[in-house]
Amino acid sequence: MPNTLLNRIEQKTARVGVIGQGYVGLPLALVFQEAGFAVTGFDIDAAKVAAIGRGESFIKHIGPERVSKAVRSGRYNATTNFDRLSECDAVLICVPTPLGKHREPDNSFIHATAREIASRLRRDQLVILESTTYPGTTDEEVQPILCASGLRCPEDFLLAFSPEREDPGNQQFSTRNIPKVVGGVNEASTKAAAALYGAALDRVVAVSSSRVAESCKLLENVFRSVNIALVNELKTIFDRMHIDVWEVIEAAKTKPFGFMPFYPGPGLGGHCIPLDPFYLSWKAAEHGSWARFIELAGEINTRMPQHVVNKLMLALNEHGKALKGSRVCVLGLAYKANVDDDRESPSYEIIELLRDMGARVEYCDPYFPAARHTRKHGDLGMRSIPLSPESLREFDALLIATAHDQFKNPALYSNAKLVVDTRNIIAPLFGGAPPVPVVKA
Repeated sequence: MPNTLLNRIEQKTARVGVIGQGYVGLPLALVFQEAGFAVTGFDIDAAKVAAIGRGESFIKHIGPERVSKAVRSGRYNATTNFDRLSECDAVLICVPTPLGKHREPDNSFIHATAREIASRLRRDQLVILESTTYPGTTDEEVQPILCASGLRCPEDFLLAFSPEREDPGNQQFSTRNIPKVVGGVNEASTKAAAALYGAALDRVVAVSSSRVAESCKLLENVFRSVNIALVNELKTIFDRMHIDVWEVIEAAKTKPFGFMPFYPGPGLGGHCIPLDPFYLSWKAAEHGSWARFIELAGEINTRMPQHVVNKLMLALNEHGKALKGSRVCVLGLAYKANVDDDRESPSYEIIELLRDMGARVEYCDPYFPAARHTRKHGDLGMRSIPLSPESLREFDALLIATAHDQFKNPALYSNAKLVVDTRNIIAPLFGGAPPVPVVKA
């Protein structure tokens, strides 16, 4: 069986199915289509599927012309009909892995998707999980669900894990040129998965098992979470010492070895860093180990929105105003600059905290005309105000939460009453001497 599948991959006659057509699944489907494979995208969101059928993109950094070209090629289509999974030679799973209320992993989307595949699984298929999860998910949880079909791995089907490595808005790295780590539940699965990705991506890194591949993604994001927490903690310490942490970082960056810059902010955002480390700490506890660095980093990073609100409250107090009743505009809903991605954005929590304390809050973000309904915060019922000096001068305070390029126009702040800057935008704009009151938070 493996040789038959490998031949189809080599000849690019294998059909690739990608379950989930969001920030991970859509670019992955497009890369395989562009490499010459026939691709079927699966999603439960009928509106998203319809948009793809019209050649439209719902992700800003993936232009509609790219989606339209893929659809017109005849090698890419999207569907809500999961019965078509049986047509696919390789099935890639790109579904969410959120955390529960108590920061416990929620693999329900993985399990439900695996059951959908199992009910249609046939011989000579390769299944690859891309959703970030804790070590052991692929072989301990997904494999038994698939084997409930009566088929066996590797005799009948193959199974592997390959962590997604997307960085929305990154102009240097994309799905195609980011090295792809692959690990199967057995040697045959690793070989087939590596061959599949190798036919469409620039570089594949095969590892010894699915557990190593799962752990690789967690290490990457634990590393970032811990270092961001470190610099966030140093920000609060240096602030009390009246030292600018941004200047400290710039000075430290001049060292040509042994230092890597990380930057403070209003809290963590995106689907990876705020969530993934806790998958490992939860699994570690199952084995009697306690991931204290992960838990401490999570504690520091999750309290940053409150730190920002406190800084704003003190800054208003210095200007003779109470937070309650003050008009505050949060600049940026996106979790990072220049993307239409608000997953786990700290801006939502900041807005809720400000509302709870009686502030009159609005927001401005050119990427989000209306605030989305989120899993944690529901529907804020807000729309973006216009981005102009005239609209911004009406507020008692502006709180910069996202470093969008659109916010880096000095004229926007010409008549601002107070700016609380969590991203160090203002000082570079004015050469370190802004003409308006600025507080770094």
